[in-house]
Amino acid sequence: MINYNAVKATKLNLFDFKNVSIRTFWITSISFFMCFFAWFGIVPFMPDVVRELGLTPDQKWNSIILAVSGTVFARLLIGKLCDRYGPRLCYTVLLMAGAIPVIVCGLVQTPLQFLVCRLFIGFIGASFVITQVHTSLMFAPNVVGTANATSAGWGNLGGGANRLGMPLIAAMVIGFGVAETEAWRYAMIIAGIICFTMGLIYYLFTQDTPQGNFKELKAEDKLLLKKDSVGFMEVIKDYRIWILFLVYAACFGIELTVYGTMDDYLQNTFSLERVTAGNIVLSFALMNIFARTLGGYFGDRFGKLKGLRGRVLFLCFILTLQGIMLLTFSTTTNIIFGFIFLILFSLSVQMAEGATFSVVPFINKKAIGSVSGIVGAGGNVGAFLAALLLKSKSAVAEKAAIAANQGMSEELVTSAQAAASSSAVSQGYFMIGLAVMVTGIVALAIRFSTEDEKIAHRELKESVGELIPVKS
Repeated sequence: MINYNAVKATKLNLFDFKNVSIRTFWITSISFFMCFFAWFGIVPFMPDVVRELGLTPDQKWNSIILAVSGTVFARLLIGKLCDRYGPRLCYTVLLMAGAIPVIVCGLVQTPLQFLVCRLFIGFIGASFVITQVHTSLMFAPNVVGTANATSAGWGNLGGGANRLGMPLIAAMVIGFGVAETEAWRYAMIIAGIICFTMGLIYYLFTQDTPQGNFKELKAEDKLLLKKDSVGFMEVIKDYRIWILFLVYAACFGIELTVYGTMDDYLQNTFSLERVTAGNIVLSFALMNIFARTLGGYFGDRFGKLKGLRGRVLFLCFILTLQGIMLLTFSTTTNIIFGFIFLILFSLSVQMAEGATFSVVPFINKKAIGSVSGIVGAGGNVGAFLAALLLKSKSAVAEKAAIAANQGMSEELVTSAQAAASSSAVSQGYFMIGLAVMVTGIVALAIRFSTEDEKIAHRELKESVGELIPVKS
């Protein structure tokens, strides 16, 4: 039944499960978590995959690139589909269809099969766009940045939780008698089954808006009429979308690439054990519990103080700070200073992601899905380009080191390869840090009209007015 009197939530009251906005927030956050958990689920097992399938250095890097490149097209498409069919149906289909390559990844026998699976698994990264669209539709302007950032941050946490969760799943299946060499396969299959199950839950327990689902609202003419809708070609003409595309490439895209390469970098640069390096990267990912929320929260706060321009100014500041932190980390050879700057980079990059999507809902409210899809795709384009840069440096350096030490002991060759990789990746991080700083300055070009500012101010007052009772 459609509830025409339902309104967007003006508080992120996490325990008000009777509220459809809060219930949807939890389900979309958990679904996003599971998508990221499955998307990067193979990362903890990469040494086993390399050994069992015989992956070359090029194939290993190609698997990282393919995992993020497939998401670009999926995010561009899913945003437009959300505007048309609603986030509920889009998420249901994505979770169920995306579970298939995750499961198949546990069955691969050749490097080519593995690379193809990595490409298609990347499609579930489009879950981020649906999550942002759904929370934008469920929460009022005074809290939408915080809601978007929190749901995204807790979802991103899945990309770090797999460091602990996937080995635990593998240990569990080993306990049931599965061979240790086969455990990673069963872990991927189980992750895929969980994603499929979340698709059913999403369909049964969420709805598109506080008032109801798109299908019913359209039937009752309660959704935007066709003449009021915005065409995709009109959306892409807005220069602000493409600046935000670059901004998200410079924050989320860089986080993805740094996250995917940091294990090896810490081991090669600071001579850390594999487990220690993995735990540091896990702590880096666990900051999503609060860091991205902080970005959205401060975006909302600056929005209250300085309007839409305030949201942009905070985004520029935190993005520039992120670039400085990565650049400084890349030049550090001391483990203590390295850890400090890695934490500061982690904090700033995740806050920049949250700040980005405190701006996105105000770009074009008639096409939130399309805007979110384009900006979200920017993240994966950034990850693709950054991974390509690091591959071009690291793979070449590693192969040169192997060739130069041919005939030497295996230990000496491995040491030379590690040193070459460390130096190459360090140079890559430095270049990426500079690019991020430039992007932070470019973001100042995002402008809003006086009319947009007036509308945003009025909507903010209305949402706050629902929180503060009027005295008679």
